[in-house]
Amino acid sequence: MVELFHSTRSTAIQVTAKQAIRQGIADDGGLFVNDALGQTTIDIESLPGKSYQEIALEVLSALLPDFTSEELQECIDGAYGDNFTDDAITPLKAMGMNYVLELFHGPTSAFKDVALQILPRFMAHTTAPEPTSQEDITDRVLILTATSGDTGKAALEGFADVNSTGIVVFYPAGQVSEVQRLQMVTQKGSNVGVVAVRGNFDDAQSAVKNIFGDHTLAVQLATESATRLSSANSINVGRLVPQVVYYFAAYAQLLFTQEINFGDEVDFIVPTGNFGDILAGYYAKRLGLPVGKLEVASDKNNVLYDFLTTGVYDRNREFFTTISPSMDILISSNLERMLYYFSDGNTALISQLMNDLATTGRYEVPAEIMEKIRSVFDCSWADEDQVREAIAECWNENGYVIDPHTACGYHALSTTEGTPTAPRVVLSTASPYKFPRAVLEALGQEAPESDFACMDALQQFSGMKIPENLRSLENQSPRFTDEIDVADMPEYVKTMAARFAE
Repeated sequence: MVELFHSTRSTAIQVTAKQAIRQGIADDGGLFVNDALGQTTIDIESLPGKSYQEIALEVLSALLPDFTSEELQECIDGAYGDNFTDDAITPLKAMGMNYVLELFHGPTSAFKDVALQILPRFMAHTTAPEPTSQEDITDRVLILTATSGDTGKAALEGFADVNSTGIVVFYPAGQVSEVQRLQMVTQKGSNVGVVAVRGNFDDAQSAVKNIFGDHTLAVQLATESATRLSSANSINVGRLVPQVVYYFAAYAQLLFTQEINFGDEVDFIVPTGNFGDILAGYYAKRLGLPVGKLEVASDKNNVLYDFLTTGVYDRNREFFTTISPSMDILISSNLERMLYYFSDGNTALISQLMNDLATTGRYEVPAEIMEKIRSVFDCSWADEDQVREAIAECWNENGYVIDPHTACGYHALSTTEGTPTAPRVVLSTASPYKFPRAVLEALGQEAPESDFACMDALQQFSGMKIPENLRSLENQSPRFTDEIDVADMPEYVKTMAARFAE
């Protein structure tokens, strides 16, 4: 029997993994979860010496039960090859007494590539359900994504020119790095759209969620453009589960080099805003990986730190634009999945909490649930000065350059205790060349006017090679210059759906 998925807010509608991936978000606004998570575990002792691709097949087979091995192998082979600049895909590097897991060797130099190179391939193996209503009569999918910086380019790269699929990316105007912006607005492909939104990431993400829940709009898109909406954000389970793989890959590398013995716990420090990257670590723990602590590393927008320390999630606070823009988030969507599992599948509670968040901007989790959460998750945060200090300290102590997001994780090494005797692995989420100005200034170097000149100066200073996909942006012309208000996003979606359907 195929294990089914359902919403975090209700078990009324059950769908397969393929259906959950195609749909993206549940009809009631919840996120798809599978109650069988952890019933199948991974044979950890067999992992050392296996390739990333071999580990991916084992892990994804456990998480996506209605995909055949042949389908998964085809997706894996297409996703993880020459498009990554390191054969290990996510290599683990020693950094003093600790380790860094480099997740930025994909085509857009950010960790999102690991999931977004395979998600379009998953999507290609899904099929539209038999129509039960007018909105189900569709033959194409339009991917909608709100991005705080990195997801947008990685999604565009993954879905560009995919048959029967269009993608529209919304990013907050003026709140991504110049390199991140150029990566998006120069994207090639006949089925892609990029638009700046006047507001912050949370504004754009909330608007996208509202669009997904707009039944009238869904019917319009189905009848006028034969189009159904889906998501490439980590609210889509097909975007989340590929991230589970690199936790196992990191552990396998530590076993292979005999840094640990089988069964030893490992702590993972994860820079995160939307909670997807670290939730993948919790999924790995449920699948049998010996995870000690999962440490949330936040920037100045420390809503997750406050939640984990107080039990109150409150987004009614000042929003800060920082030098770690991909973490400038006050509504952490994937927290909903974590709360579902730690409440033992209490959909009524999750529905109540999410309603509280929507109506008041805050919710409070019962103390007994928070106690269980804190047994797994630890937390820290770094302000702007501490981020810069961490970049400089990492270079001075290790001769290793990190970006501002990874710096939040590096800062956690000295502010959280972790599991006694356990190795600590910092997830490095992006190349420092995506934020060359901030990194160069943190290293005490003069930053030239151009971000590309900053790249050259950083390379000369550090000896670390600039990824060609970033350096070549200087000579590319922007294709997309639209800027709209949040209120105009639904109309923009209709326009783009009609354009892609022509």
